[in-house]
Parts: sequence; C-alpha cells; structure tokens
Amino acid sequence: MSGRRPVDVRGWLGGIRLSGFMVIMMGLVVLAAFVLVPTIGTYVDQRQQVAALEAAVQLSREEVAELDSQRERWKDPAYITTQARERLYYVKPGEVVYLVDDDLPPELTPQEQDPVSDELEAAEGDWMSKLVRSMTEAGLARTAAPLNIGVPDPDPSTTPTP
Repeated sequence: MSGRRPVDVRGWLGGIRLSGFMVIMMGLVVLAAFVLVPTIGTYVDQRQQVAALEAAVQLSREEVAELDSQRERWKDPAYITTQARERLYYVKPGEVVYLVDDDLPPELTPQEQDPVSDELEAAEGDWMSKLVRSMTEAGLARTAAPLNIGVPDPDPSTTPTP
C-alpha cells in the first residue's frame, strides 16, 4: 500500500478537454442509443414470434404425420372391418349381435348420483403423509390409552357414589 500514490481526481478531470468533435461524437452515440434500443426490442419480439411460429409448424408437422399414419391404417382391410363393426354395428352373416338400449326417457335418467354416505367425505390433502404422521405419532406417544376391550361398562345404578 505504501507504493501507491494518491490520485488527484480534480486534476484528472481538469485535464479532459472537450473539443467540438468530441461533443458531436458523444451526441451521435447518444442518438444511436435512442435509435437502436427500440430497434433491438423489436428484433427480440420478432425472434420470439419466429420461435412461436416454428413451434406451430412443428406441431402441424406432427399432426400431418399422425394423419398419414391414420391413412395407412385405413388401407388395411382388417382395420376397416374392425371400425365398421365398432362404429356402424356391421356383422358378418350368421352372427347374432345383442344391443342393450337405455329405454328410460331423458327426464328420468339420473343426472347426479346421491352421496353414498352422509358420514364419508372427500379427504383433504395427501393421504399418504397423514398416514405416516399418524403412525409416527402413535409410535412416539408416551402414554397409552387404557385397554377397554372385553371389559364391561360399569352399571351407573350399581356403582356406589362417594
């Protein structure tokens, strides 16, 4: 630290001389900054749009590939037969098909099912963490509840009161 000389900032700033050329150049730099900043923002926005459009093109290519594979499947006679049987209920000669039709009118069809039980409710939260917490609390409990299994409840009429 002793080898360094203190720097006199006032002397250094006083040594800077501004010429007309330097003022013009600084003005051009500031003007260029004002012109280029919005242009750079526009460039970034356009790059984002190009990336979004490229993603859309990729998605469209995947859809075209899926449609091509579907077209290839429809060229297979076994696939056509299967689709005709499932969608149009076509049958081969000699086959018997039974269709079960819902004969209830629309106003009698149940829209919402009644709850199974008034006591049961949907669990809130993660059941696994509740199970682990319950098991650890039961294992770490200091006192155990008295065991009352098989012990008859005392009859209040025969129990003496103090």
